[in-house]
Amino acid sequence: MKMIRGLQAMVLLCILMVPVLIILFLRNFGENKYDIPVYYENGVTDPMGECSYPKGQQHTIPEFSFVSQDNSNVGREQMDGKITVVDFFFTSCPSICPVMSEEMERVQDAFRNEEDVQIFSISVDPGYDTPKVLSEYAEQHDATPGKWFFLNGPKKETYQLARCGFVLPTIDGQGNPEDFIHSDKFVLVDGNGRIRGYYSGTKREDIDLLILETKILLHDKE
Repeated sequence: MKMIRGLQAMVLLCILMVPVLIILFLRNFGENKYDIPVYYENGVTDPMGECSYPKGQQHTIPEFSFVSQDNSNVGREQMDGKITVVDFFFTSCPSICPVMSEEMERVQDAFRNEEDVQIFSISVDPGYDTPKVLSEYAEQHDATPGKWFFLNGPKKETYQLARCGFVLPTIDGQGNPEDFIHSDKFVLVDGNGRIRGYYSGTKREDIDLLILETKILLHDKE
């Protein structure tokens, strides 16, 4: 009888301890511990000397203003306070760009109703990719006005921005689509202009990660 009572007491104690253990778990492990890195907090290494980076300072996206598919001016100013996903592409690209644009459609769909997330697709062939051409391309990919911007800027400034602003490789094809070289990366930029991630625009799993980490940045803003 004493043994039975002892077992009953132990069972009761365990039952009473369950809420305590749950509370301790939530306090210690319930908070979001997933940290999104901040790139180039101590500046950017520039071994070729192509860019003018302030030494030892947090790198942020520099000022720029390009023309969008609806002929409005869009650039760095419109990035303030918003999370921006950026890629470099060109509409006549015969290789990776179609895949990248399809994956960017997924990004847009994930945040279609989220005002604090926007997309910049910047052409590396601005001579061909006029606002009219970009507008037609935007329609092909169901781009939401005011959400997904296709941008045309002066070639020299565009390449400077890609290399030195977003820290991506870009080589001019001199009018030959086969010779344009640009990164397949999507760049995640926070509302302070800091780069928070690079993701391959041709890999579905990378875009899944981009969507997840964008959601985390949105949660951190709240």
